[in-house]
Amino acid sequence: MKILVLFALLFFTAFTLTCCDMEQPASEGGPDGKSVVSKMAGKKAKKSFLTIGEFTVEKKSDTLTVVRDGAGRNLALVPRGAADPEGFPPEMIIHTPMKRVVAYSNFDVATLRVLGEINTLVGTTTPENRWYVDEVKKRFTDGSIVWVGNSSGVDYEVIKKQKPDVVLTWDPSIVPMMTELGIPVVITSTPVAMCLNARMSYVKFLAPFFGREQEADAYFQRVGDSLKAIRRRTRDLADQPKVMWGDMYEKRVLVEPGNAWIGELVGLVQSDYLFEDVYGTSCIEISMERFLTSGNDATVYFTYRTPKTGATSKEALKRNHPLMACITPLGPGGSVYSPLPWYSQSGDKLDEIFTEIAAIIHPDAYPNYTLKYFLELPEKDPVEGKEGSKNGEKRI
Repeated sequence: MKILVLFALLFFTAFTLTCCDMEQPASEGGPDGKSVVSKMAGKKAKKSFLTIGEFTVEKKSDTLTVVRDGAGRNLALVPRGAADPEGFPPEMIIHTPMKRVVAYSNFDVATLRVLGEINTLVGTTTPENRWYVDEVKKRFTDGSIVWVGNSSGVDYEVIKKQKPDVVLTWDPSIVPMMTELGIPVVITSTPVAMCLNARMSYVKFLAPFFGREQEADAYFQRVGDSLKAIRRRTRDLADQPKVMWGDMYEKRVLVEPGNAWIGELVGLVQSDYLFEDVYGTSCIEISMERFLTSGNDATVYFTYRTPKTGATSKEALKRNHPLMACITPLGPGGSVYSPLPWYSQSGDKLDEIFTEIAAIIHPDAYPNYTLKYFLELPEKDPVEGKEGSKNGEKRI
């Protein structure tokens, strides 16, 4: 019953954008999440209000859009050449369309690709040698993009030299320094993990920064169509695999909570997510006992670790944390999947990623499917030279 309710909500939100705290004022909301007023030809007033998880976008007029970022801060988007609005300090005013962007998150960079604005990227906290995106690598080569330092300690002077219109970041601690430099900051993470609909709708939050609403709508429709296709393939399956997503580290155990898009997607594909009752931020900490207990019931396990960070085989995971050896997926015949290095940079392909996760959980529903974003871990490390380069270099 719960799965049917979830699917009904997702199906409905493909048209109305009303899921995961997504609301529309009854006086203005149209069937596609835009204001009825904004669709009336010949009217000067074009207003709309959109909520995307913790984010909001409110178009006040043709010259002012107010957005709320992940930290609950209101910023003003103003077309270049228009007068700045009253009531907003300079560091909270962003002139659009943006032309120069520094981004911390790979997902934000992927969203720039969706919007056709990757050429605005001038700085990132991921160094050149860890990128798999052709456009980004080329811009590093020609000097258009620079590394601004690790996300835990950026080089403010380097950022200043790049003269960005905005810094997109998950770290609110940089706001005071950026304010001194006169650079607006947008917090693109939230205290609570993004639900499935918020994840696929996030592009609609960044779209007005560039005037790319049409591109955002098209992408949302594409991803929504993929979810409906996934549901059609999996809704009548009798088998309901039990899935867990997370990892054990030396001192901490982190998992994806049930309110995250991952937990909702697992439920959509006729499966049980074993951390469904956990609520909070992405990569939330739980007890080791809870992780191991769920591991005894699991049939499919997704680890955070990539092959480059130690997830080369089940044997390697057991060596890294011997206590994990007892969970069912690491045993003979169990299924363990590791994200490939380019997975985290492929947020512009959510439709493909969602489909691949469905194919992993229900392989019989997707015969002959070839994995692109995940690696199924073998029992033991492959002998060098005898195994194909499944986790090697790839451009996306």
